[in-house]
Formats: sequence, C-alpha cells, structure tokens
Amino acid sequence: MLTGALATFTHYLHDKKGPTMKTPPHPNPELSGGTPVSRVLLDAFERVHEIVPSVVEGLDSQQLTWRPDPEANSIGWLLWHLARVEDSHLADLDNADQLWTQDGWVEKFHLPYNESDIGFGQDSDTVGQFFVADPTILITYCEAVHSRTRDIVSALTEKDYERVIDDSYDPPVTVAARLVSVVNDTTQHIGQASYVRGLVERRGR
Repeated sequence: MLTGALATFTHYLHDKKGPTMKTPPHPNPELSGGTPVSRVLLDAFERVHEIVPSVVEGLDSQQLTWRPDPEANSIGWLLWHLARVEDSHLADLDNADQLWTQDGWVEKFHLPYNESDIGFGQDSDTVGQFFVADPTILITYCEAVHSRTRDIVSALTEKDYERVIDDSYDPPVTVAARLVSVVNDTTQHIGQASYVRGLVERRGR
C-alpha cells in the first residue's frame, strides 16, 4: 500500500480530472534515425523531457520554489539544474556554446547566479535563491535544450561514441559514458521534481 506523499503523487498521475504524466511503453517511432545506441539514448532523453510540462503545469511561482525543508531542493531548481546539466554537457560534446548564454536564457531567467552555474556544488542558501516569475520559462528552456540534444545525438556515429572527451579519469570518459551520465542525472532529477510535486499537491488538501 502506498502512503503519504507517494500515494498522493500516484493519485495525481492517474486522476483523469487533473494533469497526467504518461511514459510511453515503447520507443517514440519518430526517433528512428541514427545508430541503435543513438535511438536508445534519444528515447531515454525523450521520456525525461515529456514529463517536464506536467510537473510544472498548474503551479505558481511560490509552489515551484517551495522546499520540503530548508535543505531540500524545489521543483523549479531541480528542473533548472536538470536542463543546465544537459545543456552544458551536450554543448561540450559538440564543441558549441551553451544555449543558456547563446540564446539569452541567462538574461530571461535573471537568477542571482554566475552565468556558468549549472547547480553542482550549490549550498542550501544558494538553492533557496532560485525564483522565476513565469513558470513556463522552465518548460521552454527544457524544450530548447532537448531539441538540440536530439540534433546532436542523432548525428553521432558508432565511432563518435568511442571518442575520449576527458582523460583525467581512469578509465577516460568517452562520449558514450558522458551521455549515460547525463541520462542518469536527468532521470534522477525528474523523479525528484515529480515527488516534490506530490508533496505540493498534498499540502493543498
């Protein structure tokens, strides 16, 4: 039996009167290009990003920045961090600028952070400074990041996945290893944000 916030969030997922978040049982048929590895990775990224709008919709800025306790992360911060990690890591793979700075997202968010910050190493006080006046900016930034991820990963060849991008580790980090790390990070954070959404829903009852 599910109890507490988990039960609340499970109800939230299946309540036909409210927003729903459904993970497709099969890979998206539109993700048919590239190598088999690319298709698996793209499906993983797709499953994360399709949940983002449903986590955000219906919440105001205060709910997005609510924290279960003073040391916890908010929904908004988790989604921002999720997108910043993907944006920065994929840009590095492609030797390109991050969308965060290239497309002016840093100015649109207007956060009290350094423009290079992606959330790693931030203390509780810094996390608590996260705030966005318009919740939809999280959705649009995540969508922009995911769109470029599709372009980059779709173009990778089998040989590309073997390329070493960081030899300071043992074993050295390859393109494949870095992408798996990004999938792992984003999957964790979308789950965390979804769980906090359940807590927010429970508080409102």
